[in-house]
Amino acid sequence: MVTSTHEVSHRIFQDHPEALGPVFEALGFTPPAKLEIETLTPDATEIKPMERRVDTVLKAVTSEGHAFLIAVEAQTKRAPDKGANWAYYVSYLRAKFDLPVLLVAVCRNRSTAAWAAGPFECRVGSWATQTTRPFVLGPDTVPRITDESEVARQPALATLSAIVHSDSEDIAAILELLARGMRSFDKATVLYWSELLEVGLEDTPARETWRELEKMVISYFPGRGTVFEEAYLDGEAKGEAKGEAKGKAEGILRVLEVRGLHVSDAVRERITTCTDLGRLDDWLDGAGTVERAEHLFSEDSEGTGENQSG
Repeated sequence: MVTSTHEVSHRIFQDHPEALGPVFEALGFTPPAKLEIETLTPDATEIKPMERRVDTVLKAVTSEGHAFLIAVEAQTKRAPDKGANWAYYVSYLRAKFDLPVLLVAVCRNRSTAAWAAGPFECRVGSWATQTTRPFVLGPDTVPRITDESEVARQPALATLSAIVHSDSEDIAAILELLARGMRSFDKATVLYWSELLEVGLEDTPARETWRELEKMVISYFPGRGTVFEEAYLDGEAKGEAKGEAKGKAEGILRVLEVRGLHVSDAVRERITTCTDLGRLDDWLDGAGTVERAEHLFSEDSEGTGENQSG
């Protein structure tokens, strides 16, 4: 199941690969400039009817000229099948792109991080045919941010640091420092990083701490229930019903688009012309899980025969 932590790990490393600095330092490489990192397809699906998808796949070229792939997986707890799946990802990507592969696991608690480090072996008797050893980005490998100026210089790493240290006893102090460090950002940058962090903290107690530090602004992540989104919808509720319906419709469309689902003109019109707030709420809930945009309306057509205008 795709969780909020998976989503943020996917977003932060694709949009801000500089957050991988600790990985390059550990390997003895000079971190590449952003333009030297290329996002590749994470699809590792075979012709067989079995889908396998890595969270994020990046192609990196270091300043020394070493080219390799970075496969990023967010892991919030132990999973019995991950060793086999990760071995498959590495083998498949190695064969497909003819480049060495570094598997990076992002973990926010020490026990999961210790497990994720492996090794995971394909063993027969005393012989290991294949061994998978992920590089773990967790509490012991990602440094805490202790300087406000560091937040301004490396916002991606600061955000990642707060996420992986979210189970730490001093997380409240970490978040307070992060909030102070964001004061130097322009408004749009503050909104982006603060909300990305809130989504990444998912269901941890640290999320509520961060919500207390956030400003009430319009959401970048519709459908995720962040403080920004709630403020936006609350504000709309005080206005005309038409305005509220428009806001919710925009949220539904945004969720579908962020998930990469095709939105036809017919689907877009049906959503934007609907004025039934209850139905729009149902569609907003379903937008995060449906496989096709048209599936939002399946229950409507079966149960109520709801027309195009809602």
